[in-house]
Amino acid sequence: MTDDFDGRKRETLRRFAAIGAAAPFVGTASADTGDGEGDTNETREAIRGYVPTTPGAHFSKLRDDLRLGTGEAQYHLRKLEEAGEIESMKDADYRRYFPADRFDELDKRALGYLRRDTPRGMVLALLRDPDATGARLAAALDVSRPTVSATAAALEDADLLDRTDGYTLTEPERLLTLVIRYADSFDADAVAFADDAADIVTYDP
Repeated sequence: MTDDFDGRKRETLRRFAAIGAAAPFVGTASADTGDGEGDTNETREAIRGYVPTTPGAHFSKLRDDLRLGTGEAQYHLRKLEEAGEIESMKDADYRRYFPADRFDELDKRALGYLRRDTPRGMVLALLRDPDATGARLAAALDVSRPTVSATAAALEDADLLDRTDGYTLTEPERLLTLVIRYADSFDADAVAFADDAADIVTYDP
């Protein structure tokens, strides 16, 4: 069982390390010799590849997706942050990670909410149907009306929604482009939405 886990972990790290090594704003594994160990370099490159493709992912998701131990993930994230290659922000109980100098503060907040199931579902529903009522949103998301109201309030606090007259996204183009650009890192619904909307806009933060 341990050998199987180690094999899957190495495959995961290699896949994201290839992305990290190819990214224009980071170094290569061979250049990262601060620890002098190949596994360390591969792990660091994997994080370099993962963060730009999954911006806004919180610590636990990153750790689990890359099959890292808690201490291992903390160590390499700290090293990359100290080197100015990635940056993080506290979001309620989460710490979310982003490639350095790629997103403004509103982008980061938007990505944080897009990484939560109910807010993302609400955003997608309103992008599809800007006139959706609370009742329609609750039905579409299969949640209660109080859940819709609480989520809407949180999005309003984040400057992403206006509740003055119904539910109106304040940054629809920004949210649309983020969803399309990173659909594969969200869920199947986001991918389906992006497939239909990809020809509307091109986004390169």
